[in-house]
Amino acid sequence: MSGAQPEKLRGRQGKAICALLLATSIFALLRPAPLHAQETELRGEVSESAILSDQQRKARSLVLAQQAAANAAAQDNAPARIYLPASAGAVPDDTDAANSTASVFDPPQASDDASADAPTPPKPRRASPARQNAADKAKDKAADKSKKKKNTTAATDPTTTATTATTDDTGSIAADQEAANRRALTVDSEDRQKLDAGAERTAAIEGHNKKPEDDPFAAVGVKWGSFVIRPTIEQGLTATTNGDSSSAGTSALLSETALRFTAASDWRENSATIDGYGIFRETVSGYPVHDAQGRIEGQFNVDLDNELRAIAKLGYEAVPESASSPDAIAGVSTQPLRQTIDGSIGVEKAVGKMQYTLTGAVSHDFYGDAKLSDGTSLSQKDQDNTLYTATLRTGYEISPALTPFTEIEVGRRTYDQRIDNEGFERSSTRLGARAGLQLDMGEKLSGEFSAGWLREAIDDKSLEPISGATVNADLKWSPERGTTISLTGKTTVETTTTSGESGDILYSGRLTAERLVRSNLTANAALGLDWRDYVGIDGHDRILSAEAGLTWWLNRYAGLTTRVRTEKLTSNLPGRDYTANSIYLGVKVQR
Repeated sequence: MSGAQPEKLRGRQGKAICALLLATSIFALLRPAPLHAQETELRGEVSESAILSDQQRKARSLVLAQQAAANAAAQDNAPARIYLPASAGAVPDDTDAANSTASVFDPPQASDDASADAPTPPKPRRASPARQNAADKAKDKAADKSKKKKNTTAATDPTTTATTATTDDTGSIAADQEAANRRALTVDSEDRQKLDAGAERTAAIEGHNKKPEDDPFAAVGVKWGSFVIRPTIEQGLTATTNGDSSSAGTSALLSETALRFTAASDWRENSATIDGYGIFRETVSGYPVHDAQGRIEGQFNVDLDNELRAIAKLGYEAVPESASSPDAIAGVSTQPLRQTIDGSIGVEKAVGKMQYTLTGAVSHDFYGDAKLSDGTSLSQKDQDNTLYTATLRTGYEISPALTPFTEIEVGRRTYDQRIDNEGFERSSTRLGARAGLQLDMGEKLSGEFSAGWLREAIDDKSLEPISGATVNADLKWSPERGTTISLTGKTTVETTTTSGESGDILYSGRLTAERLVRSNLTANAALGLDWRDYVGIDGHDRILSAEAGLTWWLNRYAGLTTRVRTEKLTSNLPGRDYTANSIYLGVKVQR
């Protein structure tokens, strides 16, 4: 027994030693773990804010090292070029190395200025990009200084690293919350802010400067379907020394009413216009005058294929026979009413610089009965006639402003009553030729004029043909804005049923001028010259006229108008001379 006990004691000691070695080994194996944790800086549970702060610290250290190397290299080179802003509002780049380490999570730097402690209230609207960039840089600069100071303290005292990181994170969060809640400083803070000049509210469209109208008192018009209609009515009194412009006329006070209108289409393609007027005159006192006249005319322009253009016209006119007309009937209470229906259609085509126009026209005149002084009537049916014409016009465009042309006209005039009451067969054949020049210089000068010869051979050989030179013109010249001068000329063949006479050729010329004195005051003047050459007899008439007037617009829709006129007819035939002077005053309304 005694011999076995030492063996048990050694066995127990051996087990104890083994257990101690095993524990020492396990302790040795577990001991490097904290050291490795220190090296990897994972000592227990670490907050996300501490990790974020450490990452920012490393990033700033890297940036500082790069900027230090860049500054060392820059010292060996020439001084940096001074920054010049490219546009108004731009600011120079901040060259302070400390600014590059700024963090958006750092609070703004404290300042001695009391006003700097309070954050600037935000603007109601976003500022310009240049101003926003400058504000961001200033904020980053202040936050970086505060952040740098906190990081230095954390590096000096290792025992309080975690606490400092937590405090830094808390400060960053507080700064973010403060920046996010800056708009809610005061209820009326936005009302007290001064808007940036570049962010002011845009004014209404009506407030912008509008382009002044060329004619602010022109008629606006009324929309009717696809047409714009501009009606005008004029009412006034005329005092005249010759009521009906005849050799027997005397003074009278007349009431005169004039209705006019124009209508123009607003189609995208093609176009149409309608013009009309009506004039009514009644005696208020003095020489008896009761007449009415008017005309309506429409034009339709159509663009066809193959560079063809068609122009169609249609018109109607009703005018009483003038007391000064060669066909006026003496001793009647009312002159016969002459009515005219006319129409034409033409086709235009341009081939290179050549221009061709073919036009066919028809005009039918028919007369009413003349009322005699004894109450009976006198028929004028033997004067009813129809004129058919065809005109070929050829032009060559020398330049866009000048186009000379020639015209050839052929026609036939037929009377409804082949032989008139005097036994003459008055139907005739017409032939004419003209040459002229077309002008197109824009608003400065436009129109055309021509001269030629016209002959109408009457079927009755006992009557002399009506022939003579022709002059036609329609020119408009604007020497300056607001002034328009027009020249019109026309040659007309006038037929007659007077026994032994063929008719006459009437040359009419009129020169008018219109001046816009003020935007609401328009002045106009006119000079007229008519020459009538009788065929078959040695006779002629000369008519001179002059007129001047003013229109003063009270507003865009109403105005006052006045005019004075004088007219004198001189003839080598007995009983035809007369002189008529008149003055008119009235009111004009337009829409």
